[in-house]
Amino acid sequence: MASFILSIRYTAPAEAVDALRGPHVEWLKANHAAGHFIGWGRKVPLEGGIVLATGESVEAMQALANGDPFVTGGVAAVDVIEWTPSFLAPDIAGLEG
Repeated sequence: MASFILSIRYTAPAEAVDALRGPHVEWLKANHAAGHFIGWGRKVPLEGGIVLATGESVEAMQALANGDPFVTGGVAAVDVIEWTPSFLAPDIAGLEG
């Protein structure tokens, strides 16, 4: 398994983003339950969010990211960044690929 950072950036006004927040959160939870996502949170200032993920390939993770309701709803874009952790604290060591 490889490690990924999904960097979500809003491309629409806050009202449009907020209208899709419920489906987006359900998408996050479903992908956590499926073993893909291990953490997420909002950027500060609120211009998007970050998802920590694991998966088989950049292509598979990009396909998963493209299914985000924010992306399919046209209110956000996502960059998929593969990375190789050099160090992780024991409480998040499951992120290692």
